[in-house]
Amino acid sequence: MEMISILDIRQFELTKIQKDFFINKIPSHISDNQSKITKPHKHNSYLSILFTKGSGRHEIDFNSYEIKPGTIFLLAPGQTHHWELSEDIDGYIFSHTSNFYDLHYSHNRVHQFPFFFSIQNTPCLVLDKNKQQDIEMLFKKLFEEYLSSEAFQQQMILSYIDIIYVALSRLYLLENSQKIIKANSYSEKFQQFESLLEKNYIEEKSPSQYAAMMNISPKHLNRITKTVIDKTASEVITDRIILEAKRRVLHTKNNFSEIATSLGYEDYAYFSKLFKKASGLAPTEFLKIYK
Repeated sequence: MEMISILDIRQFELTKIQKDFFINKIPSHISDNQSKITKPHKHNSYLSILFTKGSGRHEIDFNSYEIKPGTIFLLAPGQTHHWELSEDIDGYIFSHTSNFYDLHYSHNRVHQFPFFFSIQNTPCLVLDKNKQQDIEMLFKKLFEEYLSSEAFQQQMILSYIDIIYVALSRLYLLENSQKIIKANSYSEKFQQFESLLEKNYIEEKSPSQYAAMMNISPKHLNRITKTVIDKTASEVITDRIILEAKRRVLHTKNNFSEIATSLGYEDYAYFSKLFKKASGLAPTEFLKIYK
């Protein structure tokens, strides 16, 4: 069965010194990896992309974003994306695994930054000209350090990444303060739910089972999801399944019945009804309209 490709970070290494991290200029990244990145795909690592020149569109999990100078995208592992870019495109792209960051910062975790905190939060930030220059300088320094062979290279790379994430978090919170999920006791539990769901949604679709994994009652799990995003736990589970179904409908050659089976539904008729209830369209209608 065909699946959406998941690209491993080590497919993009430019040096043999650093593992679980790479950075490159966007034109070089495209020319070096044309065969890997032309189709919609996922990454098994965190991805940060700064566009400094050119234009285009970037689609991330069925949301389309305009690309222009100063646009930055911050993707968590597993998000499906692809883009259409102008010939004069320029900028930087870097990526790292969670361990690369988390093992160094004992009191911080990369998923605590607001743009990585929840898949419900937007992955896009648009910088004004002055802020673009500031952030671009940090990306440039990070790139130069990556290509160097100086002592304490990994510590310097991690320091630049941390400064970039902190600087972007400040701007991100200013721009999205009313629209994002922020860290608090309920949102941290919601993040735990999302993490468990990401690992288990094909095999486990019962809210009560996720509540048991979290050592809380199903009623409390519903209270959390309703408070954080105004949806029941069942709706959150269904949303995640339908997102993956849409990815597979559009980006693989599998038929609808095969896709239903791959997501844990032997009864295609039931799956089709679920898809239509959640998205407003049957799988065939969705494919026709979206294409």
